[in-house]
Parts: sequence; C-alpha cells; structure tokens
Amino acid sequence: MGVVSKYHRFREAGEEANVNNVAEYGQPVRSLFTTSKILSLHKDTDITDEHENVLYHSSSKFFSIRDKTDIADKDGNHVAHIERKVFSFHERHFITMADGKSFELSNELWHIIKDVTNIEGLGWVLRGNIAELNFQLYDQQGNIIAVISQKMFSIHDKYCVDIYRPEAEPTVVAILVTLQHMIKDREARRSASSSSFSSSSSASSAGGN
Repeated sequence: MGVVSKYHRFREAGEEANVNNVAEYGQPVRSLFTTSKILSLHKDTDITDEHENVLYHSSSKFFSIRDKTDIADKDGNHVAHIERKVFSFHERHFITMADGKSFELSNELWHIIKDVTNIEGLGWVLRGNIAELNFQLYDQQGNIIAVISQKMFSIHDKYCVDIYRPEAEPTVVAILVTLQHMIKDREARRSASSSSFSSSSSASSAGGN
C-alpha cells in the first residue's frame, strides 16, 4: 500500500505511487530509488527501478575537497560528472553530462522554510522543502518533470524519484545525486557547528568554575 501522507511522499520500491503525486501530476512514467552504501570508501549509491534492478551507480571519494562524483549507467557508460565549488556560500555544484551539456545547482541561503535551489543552464526550477523532504522539478513552462522525496530517519539515505519526462531521466538522476550531496553537506556543517558550540559552552562553564 502506498504512502498517503500529504507532506511526506517517499515510498519504497514495489509500493504504489503516492496518491497526492498521482492526483496532482498523474501516474509517473517511471520511478527510481536510491540506497547509499554507508560502509563504502567511495560514497557509493545505487539507483534502482521498482524491481530493485540497478540502473545507475554514483561514486565519489571520501576526503575530496571538491566532492568529485561520477555517475554511470548499468552497462558502465558514463552519465555525468559532479563537482562542488570550494568556499561557496551557496552550496554550488557543477554538473557535466556525458553529451557535454553542463549546468549548475546552487542554494539561496537564509530561507528558513522553503529552500530555493537555482538550476543555471537548464531553465529548470527545483522547488522544495528540506524539512518535509520533498522536492518538485519543473521545466521553463512550469510542467512537472519529476518529484523527489527522501525517507525520514534512514541510515542508508534513501530517496524516491517519480519521473514524468522519460527523456530527462539522466539529467534528473544527476540532479538527484547532487541534491543528495548538498543535503549531506548541510547536515555535516550543522553537526560541526553544534559540536563547536557545545565545546565552547563547556569551556566557558569550566572557566567560570
């Protein structure tokens, strides 16, 4: 039975499409699912179909400042290359597709509720809310391309993407992987900031005694 939440629209492979997605956009042409391998030294992620067949694979090395990531299809053919811009306040990433097409993803900071993510070079728009773990991808005319949802409280960092434009699938996969990295980067910064604050507070308390 599919997930029926109005706000959280993630579903597992084999489940029916979210009823709210269907009501708003119709049945997706195809749905893909991701699972990250948490014990891998290369940040490996498999992207599968609803039958859990691997269709794409992304890999990026740990300890890479630019977080260089490559995506290949099931036959090992190159799909996309992703790099993070160093020292950017806008979480900027550069994506180059196998056909030479390139574009950038960047977040506008200081938006408390709604995330504003710009896609420069495609004319597409990504709207979403990290708090609700849902994102919608639209073309220049405002037509839906895909709906991306993240599973809550998953150590394997699972995502589901319902695709409505099959010809856009490789680009959607590249955006999905990039978005996954951007969210992980944000979580890491928040964790580091929280640890730093806790250490400073402990040091201040110790100094006052």
